[in-house]
Amino acid sequence: MNKQEVILCNELEKDLLGAIKSKPYDKLFILTDEHTTLHCLPVINELLLKNNAISIAIPAGDLNKNIETLAHVWTQLSQKGATRHSLLINLGGGMTTDLGGFAAATFKRGIRYINIPTTLLAMVDASVGGKTGINFNGLKNEVGAFAPASSVLIETDFLKTLDQENFFSGYAEMLKHGLISNTEHWAELLNFPTDKLDYAKLKVLVGKSVQIKEDIVEKDPYEQGIRKALNLGHTVGHAFESFSFEKNCPVLHGYAVAWGVVCELYLSSVKTGFPTDKLRQTVQFIKENYGCFDIDCNCYDKLYAYMLHDKKNTAGIINFTLLKEVGDICIDQSATKEEIFDMFDFYRECMGL
Repeated sequence: MNKQEVILCNELEKDLLGAIKSKPYDKLFILTDEHTTLHCLPVINELLLKNNAISIAIPAGDLNKNIETLAHVWTQLSQKGATRHSLLINLGGGMTTDLGGFAAATFKRGIRYINIPTTLLAMVDASVGGKTGINFNGLKNEVGAFAPASSVLIETDFLKTLDQENFFSGYAEMLKHGLISNTEHWAELLNFPTDKLDYAKLKVLVGKSVQIKEDIVEKDPYEQGIRKALNLGHTVGHAFESFSFEKNCPVLHGYAVAWGVVCELYLSSVKTGFPTDKLRQTVQFIKENYGCFDIDCNCYDKLYAYMLHDKKNTAGIINFTLLKEVGDICIDQSATKEEIFDMFDFYRECMGL
C-alpha cells in the first residue's frame, strides 16, 4: 500500500493547489455532505471553480454511510464523465472520507482521491491510514477496502466550526492514540483543558496523534500485526455503535469508542495487568466528558452477537487489543463469554447504570 502524503496545513488553498497539480487528471470532482457544503466548501470554492471541479453532494450522518449513498456517488461520477484518470476530493468528516474513499477505490477499479477532513475524528482517524468503507447489514464498516488517499490535507481551522459533541468524538480517538503510545502523551491528553479550547495547542496535539497513527500504519499497512493496536476500544465500541443503529438512536463513533475503551481497559486490568490507577483516571475522564451508553443485562447477548461479527475475529473467536501498560500493547487477545459479560457488569457499575 502506498504511503499517504499527510500535510498539516498552514495555507489550505496553497497546499490543495499543490496536491492537485502533482496529480494529473482529466476531470476533478468534489464530494461534500450537506453540512460541509454550507460551512467548509466556501473556503476552497474559488480554487475549485478555477479548476472546473464538479460537485457531488450526499446527506450527512453515519446512517447514510450505506450502499444507497455509495451508489449515488458512483452514479454521479458515471453520469458526469469520470474516467480512471479523474481525481476526487472528499471534503468532510469520517463518513464522507470513508464513503468517498471507497467510491474512489471501486469506481473504474480505482481513481485517485484527496481527503480534506473537517472534523477532529476524521483528522486523527478516518482520513488517515487508507481504510475506506460503508456500513452494511446493520454492521459498522462491514464492506470496504484498503485504499489510501493520495494526499490528506489537515486544516485545523475547520475545528472552530465543531460543536462540543463532535469535538469529543474525535478526542476519543486521540485518547486511544495516547494510550497506545506513551504515558506522557496520555497524561497530556487527560489534562488538556477541553472546556476552553486553545486551538494552537490543539493543532500540536492533532499533529502528534496523526503521527502516531501514521507510524503504526507504515509498519503494518494491512493490519496483520501491530496496526491492530489502533483497534483498542473498537471491538466493544463497534458493538455499542451497531446496537445504537438497531435502536434507531445512533451515537457518534468516538463516543462508542470511549465507552469501548472503558470496557477494554477493564479487560486489560483483569487479563494483562493494566494498572488500576490509570484505569481509574481514564474512566473518570470518559465518564465526565462522554456520559454513558445505557445498557442493562438484557442487552448483553445482543452486544455479544455484534462482537461475534467483528471483522477482526478469527475462527469465531472475539479478538481484542489490550494493554499491559500505557504503550505496552497486547494484540490478538481473546476472552470468554463469561469474562465479556463481567466486563459489561464493570462498565455499568463504574458508569453509574
